[in-house]
Amino acid sequence: MALSIGIVGAGTMGTGIAHYAALHKCTVALYDINDEVIRRNIERMNFEMKKSVDKSKISEEEMKQAMQRIKKRTNINDLDTCDIIIEAVLEDVRVKKDLFKKLDQVTHHTTILATTTSSIPIAAIASATKKPERVIGTHFFRPAYSVKLVEVVKSIATSDDVVRQTTDALKQIGKKPIIVKDSPGFIVNRISSLFFSEAVKLMQEGISSVETIDLLAKKSGGFKRGPFEQMDLTGNDIHLALTKSLFEQTSFNPRFAPAFLQKQMTELGQFGKNVKKGFYTYEDSL
Repeated sequence: MALSIGIVGAGTMGTGIAHYAALHKCTVALYDINDEVIRRNIERMNFEMKKSVDKSKISEEEMKQAMQRIKKRTNINDLDTCDIIIEAVLEDVRVKKDLFKKLDQVTHHTTILATTTSSIPIAAIASATKKPERVIGTHFFRPAYSVKLVEVVKSIATSDDVVRQTTDALKQIGKKPIIVKDSPGFIVNRISSLFFSEAVKLMQEGISSVETIDLLAKKSGGFKRGPFEQMDLTGNDIHLALTKSLFEQTSFNPRFAPAFLQKQMTELGQFGKNVKKGFYTYEDSL
């Protein structure tokens, strides 16, 4: 029987997860309060799948079947039959807690409630529910339709059975789950936040340019993307929110202090590739 996945939030992360799950023969209920957001991002998903067809990574028939497995939903009650629900909304603890309180009310008590948060403690989100043992972190990385690693974050309340079911579900959709404890930044972001912040500081101090730092990271460090390319892809607003959260959770450890430039860019709406302007300027494309 195909795994039934509900995804809350039809933005870049949510549609990326939907993309990957549908290609792995899962049924996907993609929910958002804004029907236009769902339509636009499903269009983008279709565009990305066509690129995979052109590169002979998938067939036309596989693409057609995957797109048919994705169902648009604008009523949260329609998620009540899902095996697992993955939240991919704004990185704001109040927004997430309000959502999980609602999901706790409208879903079956055995449904796993997962959050894609990159920095908010899982226990804080789970506290909004009556069954915190079924709440877990599934920290996907961008682009979600191609990066296989997922941090599975277990809070002190998450049951072992929910951890097992979640890792099984992720393996079923071709991901590589790594189980970590609920802690500030988990593992990957705890390390990477310092890498990104130091790159911004080097540029701010005039030691080197965006282009040169990215080139060195790729040529000498073996990274697929340089730090500025990655921040533009993920979103400078998201990186800033992560750094702020780490800064607060580590009792304002100066190592995690947000870079002033990234604050300015976020205030100006220079989030990165999705808005065509970040550390780089991008041409119009789907």
